Amino acid sequence: MTRLTAHTAIIAFTLAAWAFAQGPPPRDPDALNKRSRAAEAAGLKEPFKGITATGEVEPALFAIRSTGVSTEPVRKAAAAFLAALTADQRNKTTYAHDDDEWRSWMNQHFYQRKGVSFLEMSEAQRETAFALMRAALSAKGLKLTRDIMRLNHTLGELNNNNFDEYGEWRYHLTVMGTPSATEPWGWQFDGHHAIINYFVLRDQVVVTPFFTGSEPAIAKAGKFKGTAILADEQAQGLAMINALTEAQRAKAILNFSKTGNNNLTEAWKDNVVLDYAGIRASELNADQRKRLLALVALYVGNISEGHARVRMDEVGAHLDRTHFAWIGKTEPGSVFYYRVHSPVILIEFDHQNPANLRHLATAPGPNAEHIHTIVRTPNGNDYGKDLLRQHYLQHPHTAGQP
Repeated sequence: MTRLTAHTAIIAFTLAAWAFAQGPPPRDPDALNKRSRAAEAAGLKEPFKGITATGEVEPALFAIRSTGVSTEPVRKAAAAFLAALTADQRNKTTYAHDDDEWRSWMNQHFYQRKGVSFLEMSEAQRETAFALMRAALSAKGLKLTRDIMRLNHTLGELNNNNFDEYGEWRYHLTVMGTPSATEPWGWQFDGHHAIINYFVLRDQVVVTPFFTGSEPAIAKAGKFKGTAILADEQAQGLAMINALTEAQRAKAILNFSKTGNNNLTEAWKDNVVLDYAGIRASELNADQRKRLLALVALYVGNISEGHARVRMDEVGAHLDRTHFAWIGKTEPGSVFYYRVHSPVILIEFDHQNPANLRHLATAPGPNAEHIHTIVRTPNGNDYGKDLLRQHYLQHPHTAGQP
């Protein structure tokens, strides 16, 4: 695969995003389904390898081990959710634990998703779905997800009450494998501006890719007026770049010009080769390193407290090899992109071009009303793939089984 450097990848992705944004997708269901399946075919053409810095997976970063943090509440909640579904609903929402459905997610609203949607669930079924998410996520993570769903309703209001394409309940759940205390399984939440992949192996979890965002980022009117997301991630990112010295900023800032979309690892980007860029944490002082870890914790803190603590220990073990990179200006009110990248975590925050609110944009270019973030686990462990590989080595009879 062609290597994406920090600069060439940004240019390529920006041009592709700009081309995509030139017109709305067709609304005909058959055309939407055809377009969705074509995106899957292209996106899944390469076998999964994982995001790497050099094109080669760095070995021995992840291990099957006991974390001491129980996943039993998540298992029970998933079993209760499945039990609440009808036979037809359960049939279409369950997949094998290693199915490519894990990788079949996409942020765009037109994507025809699989699984059971909240739109078709009864109130009782929705409550079991939210109970699953409540068991797996922190209160912050659940609120963020619910607020993204609410802002998708706001987006419908801002598009002449178009709830055929947008809305609070246009989100889907799938369950991979059978919820188990000993065997691999997981679940996926998939919809416009919110994707959660939650892999479980005994008491270990991998909760990436984890995509959040919205357009608009705050509801200024309508049913959910006042709902807002990612304000802390935005503010603390800006504070991080401004906590650096001039010499450090010269290393961290890749470009002062922010003219397009810069996220590099969204849908169908499982195998991106992305070099480390920006300033390395080993060059930061103690206060700056603490600030960087606090920024990472904002994202990691969307999962339940115990597993977030395990994840932060993993991040901390590789802190010296963690890089912070920036694109854009650094004054209050600026639009910007930043990236935190280490062998075990990749975080991207991006102010994006207007997409579904182009008709309301007051100026060309990215704005703070359209935000995307993505969290990844590089070196082959997105979707828990590296843990699953090691599990197969220990238990080859489970490979390919539901």
